[in-house]
Amino acid sequence: MEFKQSIGLVAHDNKKDDLVEWAAFNRGTLALRNLYATGTTGNRLIDRTGLKVNLLKSGPYGGDMELGAMIANGKLDYLIFFWDPLQAHPHDVDVKALLRIAVLYNVPTACNRATADLMISSPLFQNTGKKMGNEPL
Repeated sequence: MEFKQSIGLVAHDNKKDDLVEWAAFNRGTLALRNLYATGTTGNRLIDRTGLKVNLLKSGPYGGDMELGAMIANGKLDYLIFFWDPLQAHPHDVDVKALLRIAVLYNVPTACNRATADLMISSPLFQNTGKKMGNEPL
Protein backbone atom coordinates (compact mmCIF):
# COMPACT_ATOMS: atom_id res chain seq x y z
CA MET A 1 0.00 0.00 0.00
CA GLU A 2 1.43 3.36 -1.03
CA PHE A 3 1.71 6.13 1.51
CA LYS A 4 -0.32 9.29 0.81
CA GLN A 5 1.20 12.48 2.22
CA SER A 6 -0.88 14.72 4.47
CA ILE A 7 -0.88 18.50 4.27
CA GLY A 8 -2.28 20.97 6.78
CA LEU A 9 -3.72 24.16 5.29
CA VAL A 10 -4.57 27.26 7.28
CA ALA A 11 -4.71 30.99 6.59
CA HIS A 12 -5.53 34.10 8.52
CA ASP A 13 -8.52 36.13 7.30
CA ASN A 14 -6.48 38.56 5.19
CA LYS A 15 -4.59 35.65 3.58
CA LYS A 16 -7.45 33.22 2.89
CA ASP A 17 -7.98 34.43 -0.67
CA ASP A 18 -4.25 34.04 -1.35
CA LEU A 19 -4.31 30.46 -0.09
CA VAL A 20 -7.44 29.60 -2.08
CA GLU A 21 -5.91 31.06 -5.25
CA TRP A 22 -2.67 29.13 -4.63
CA ALA A 23 -4.58 25.89 -3.98
CA ALA A 24 -6.68 26.34 -7.13
CA PHE A 25 -3.52 26.81 -9.19
CA ASN A 26 -1.99 23.67 -7.62
CA ARG A 27 -5.23 21.66 -7.51
CA GLY A 28 -3.88 18.67 -9.43
CA THR A 29 -0.91 18.23 -7.10
CA LEU A 30 -2.95 18.81 -3.93
CA ALA A 31 -5.70 16.39 -5.00
CA LEU A 32 -3.17 13.54 -4.69
CA ARG A 33 -2.65 14.24 -0.97
CA ASN A 34 -4.72 14.04 2.21
CA LEU A 35 -5.68 17.62 3.00
CA TYR A 36 -6.61 18.96 6.42
CA ALA A 37 -7.69 22.53 7.02
CA THR A 38 -9.06 24.66 9.77
CA GLY A 39 -12.79 25.42 9.51
CA THR A 40 -13.24 28.64 7.59
CA THR A 41 -10.17 28.11 5.43
CA GLY A 42 -11.23 24.56 4.64
CA ASN A 43 -14.76 25.54 3.68
CA ARG A 44 -13.43 28.20 1.30
CA LEU A 45 -11.04 25.67 -0.25
CA ILE A 46 -13.85 23.16 -0.79
CA ASP A 47 -16.26 25.77 -2.22
CA ARG A 48 -13.78 27.41 -4.57
CA THR A 49 -11.51 24.52 -5.63
CA GLY A 50 -13.59 21.37 -5.28
CA LEU A 51 -10.72 19.71 -3.41
CA LYS A 52 -11.53 17.06 -0.83
CA VAL A 53 -10.53 18.61 2.49
CA ASN A 54 -10.85 17.13 5.97
CA LEU A 55 -12.23 19.93 8.13
CA LEU A 56 -10.94 20.72 11.59
CA LYS A 57 -12.24 23.34 13.98
CA SER A 58 -11.78 27.01 13.14
CA GLY A 59 -8.34 28.28 14.21
CA PRO A 60 -9.49 30.36 17.20
CA TYR A 61 -11.65 27.44 18.40
CA GLY A 62 -8.84 24.90 18.47
CA GLY A 63 -8.10 24.14 14.83
CA ASP A 64 -4.50 25.35 15.12
CA MET A 65 -4.05 23.07 18.11
CA GLU A 66 -5.59 20.14 16.22
CA LEU A 67 -3.01 20.61 13.46
CA GLY A 68 -0.28 20.77 16.12
CA ALA A 69 -1.49 17.51 17.63
CA MET A 70 -1.45 15.88 14.20
CA ILE A 71 2.15 16.98 13.76
CA ALA A 72 3.15 15.69 17.21
CA ASN A 73 1.49 12.35 16.43
CA GLY A 74 3.25 12.01 13.05
CA LYS A 75 0.04 12.43 11.04
CA LEU A 76 0.93 15.60 9.15
CA ASP A 77 3.80 15.77 6.68
CA TYR A 78 3.59 19.41 5.56
CA LEU A 79 2.10 22.61 6.91
CA ILE A 80 1.04 25.48 4.70
CA PHE A 81 0.07 28.39 6.91
CA PHE A 82 -0.44 31.74 5.22
CA TRP A 83 -0.35 33.97 8.28
CA ASP A 84 -0.77 37.71 8.39
CA PRO A 85 2.22 39.43 10.03
CA LEU A 86 0.46 42.81 10.03
CA GLN A 87 -2.68 41.83 11.94
CA ALA A 88 -3.07 41.13 15.66
CA HIS A 89 -4.83 37.84 16.42
CA PRO A 90 -6.61 36.95 19.67
CA HIS A 91 -5.37 33.36 19.36
CA ASP A 92 -1.77 34.39 18.65
CA VAL A 93 -0.50 32.01 21.33
CA ASP A 94 -2.02 29.09 19.37
CA VAL A 95 -0.42 30.31 16.15
CA LYS A 96 2.99 30.47 17.81
CA ALA A 97 2.48 27.03 19.34
CA LEU A 98 1.60 25.55 15.94
CA LEU A 99 4.66 27.06 14.28
CA ARG A 100 6.83 25.96 17.21
CA ILE A 101 5.64 22.34 17.02
CA ALA A 102 6.15 22.29 13.24
CA VAL A 103 9.77 23.38 13.71
CA LEU A 104 10.29 21.01 16.65
CA TYR A 105 9.09 18.01 14.62
CA ASN A 106 10.96 19.08 11.48
CA VAL A 107 7.80 19.42 9.39
CA PRO A 108 8.30 21.48 6.23
CA THR A 109 6.31 24.68 6.72
CA ALA A 110 5.39 27.38 4.23
CA CYS A 111 4.16 30.72 5.54
CA ASN A 112 3.70 32.47 2.21
CA ARG A 113 3.04 31.73 -1.44
CA ALA A 114 6.69 31.83 -2.53
CA THR A 115 7.70 29.24 0.05
CA ALA A 116 4.66 27.08 -0.70
CA ASP A 117 5.61 27.14 -4.39
CA LEU A 118 9.16 26.09 -3.57
CA MET A 119 7.90 23.33 -1.29
CA ILE A 120 5.54 21.65 -3.73
CA SER A 121 7.91 22.01 -6.67
CA SER A 122 10.72 20.24 -4.80
CA PRO A 123 11.62 16.72 -5.98
CA LEU A 124 11.34 15.69 -2.32
CA PHE A 125 7.66 16.66 -2.33
CA GLN A 126 7.00 14.40 -5.30
CA ASN A 127 8.07 11.34 -3.29
CA THR A 128 4.65 10.03 -2.28
CA GLY A 129 5.90 6.49 -1.67
CA LYS A 130 7.33 7.02 1.80
CA LYS A 131 6.79 9.14 4.86
CA MET A 132 9.20 11.93 5.72
CA GLY A 133 10.79 11.86 9.16
CA ASN A 134 8.74 13.68 11.76
CA GLU A 135 10.98 13.16 14.75
CA PRO A 136 11.61 15.99 17.23
CA LEU A 137 14.91 17.78 16.60
